[in-house]
Amino acid sequence: QVQLVESGGGLVQAGGSLGLSCADSITLLSFNTMGWYRQAPGKQRELVATIIRGGSTDYADFVKGRFTISRGNAKNTVYLQMNSLKPEDTAVYYCNANFGIGPAYWGEGTLVTVSS
Repeated sequence: QVQLVESGGGLVQAGGSLGLSCADSITLLSFNTMGWYRQAPGKQRELVATIIRGGSTDYADFVKGRFTISRGNAKNTVYLQMNSLKPEDTAVYYCNANFGIGPAYWGEGTLVTVSS
């Protein structure tokens, strides 16, 4: 059983910062890949960033230089530090994880709203 829970969303002014976190305290096994996706109203869900167990990261072009993904020391935790936020970053942000094989797991999402 996997239960991913995101936290850290909220309202922030353009140019500001927010830090998101995601954790699963139920699963004993370590995830292979964890990441963040986002979905704005009326748009498709899109990849934001991913990080594998070894530490390699991938970022969407629209967040490079502004967002940083990292894994915590605790099991199955992932963070997303978001700096220089823009109004177009407004979306529901979802945590994603997998064990390398099998299905992908999703959190319920946390809303990030960036005001002008």
